[in-house]
Parts: sequence; C-alpha cells; structure tokens
Amino acid sequence: MAKFVKIYNENPNANEIQKVVKTLQNGGLIIYPTDTVYGLGCDITNIKALEKIAKLKGLKLEKANFSFVCNDLSHLSDYVKQIDSPTFKLLKKALPGPYTFILPGSKNLPKPFKKRKTVGIRIPDNNIARVLVETLGNPIVSTSIRDDDDVLEYTTDPELIFEKWKNIVDVVIDGGYGDNYASTIIDLTNSEPEVIREGKGSLDIL
Repeated sequence: MAKFVKIYNENPNANEIQKVVKTLQNGGLIIYPTDTVYGLGCDITNIKALEKIAKLKGLKLEKANFSFVCNDLSHLSDYVKQIDSPTFKLLKKALPGPYTFILPGSKNLPKPFKKRKTVGIRIPDNNIARVLVETLGNPIVSTSIRDDDDVLEYTTDPELIFEKWKNIVDVVIDGGYGDNYASTIIDLTNSEPEVIREGKGSLDIL
C-alpha cells in the first residue's frame, strides 16, 4: 500500500521530501500537488518507472505526452533546443506558474523520448513540487490524474485520491486541496504561440 505523507507547501519538511525522493530514485510512482491538479510522476531517468506510468495511462511510452516538471529554467538547456530571446522572456514572465509550454526537444532527451521533436515543460508555482525536483536533481515526468466521474474531471481531495490510488502508486502526498483546472498548454514551436488547451493559466501573458 502507498504511503500517505502530509507535506506543507509553505515550508516543505526536508526529511519527508528526502523520503519521497528516495522512492523516486528507487523507481517508485508518486502522486503530488502542483499549482493546478494533482499529478502522477516518476524520476525522468528511470525507464521502468516511465513504463509503469505509460501502462497506467494505456499508452506506449514513446507516444505519451508527459510533461517534464522542473524546479527552474536551468533544466531547459538539457532537454530543449536553443530558444530565441522573446520565447525565453515569455517563459520567465509566466513561470513558475500554471502553464505547460511545448518547446522543441533537444538531442539530449531521455532514451524513450529520443524521437520526439517537442517536449512539454512545466514549472509549477508550488514549493512541494519544486523542492522535490530540486532535491532529486532532475525533472519529474508527470501527467495529471483524471477522474472517472462524468461530473468531476479532477479529484481535489488528497484523501480521496489516496483511497483510489493507494494500491497503484508508492506515495501519495497530501499537500492540501488541489485545483480542478489543469494547466494552460501553449505551443511555442511555431512563429506564433498557439494555445492547445485553456486551463488555470491566464492568456494575458501572451
């Protein structure tokens, strides 16, 4: 059964963060809070964990549109081709925040994503998510956890999330109630930004 761990966004407990990071490093799956909906994530460097998430989503890993959750813009050069100044300024203006930006992928993408031309980058405005990534030392590959309910698209209560996922993942972090709007997805691979999905993030940044 998964561990149910309470971590406070204002001041994440270093010991609890370290335990969750250890789980990630050992190939475990976690459910954790972001600045939008709760996410399902794993260590980007662990192929078996990546395959587990893809299987849960009913997808082939190579074709899965997972986000790379980073703690700041320093990881960009690892996974994204060089971007122009206006694009970088837009990212600095919007992040951390409730956005997923589609950017051109570099040749350094992890093996399962090598053939991908684009990558979704996410830097949530949530201390728990960012401290996890910072402590881990590399991005978390993430996808939102959708609800099977026809009315509720996303479950916001971490205790209800735990009940549903306790026998599937290794850790569920209780970081308080989540949002029920996903991130706004913006494609920056063309000459003009294209909004793929409107979510919590305001389009005023464009």
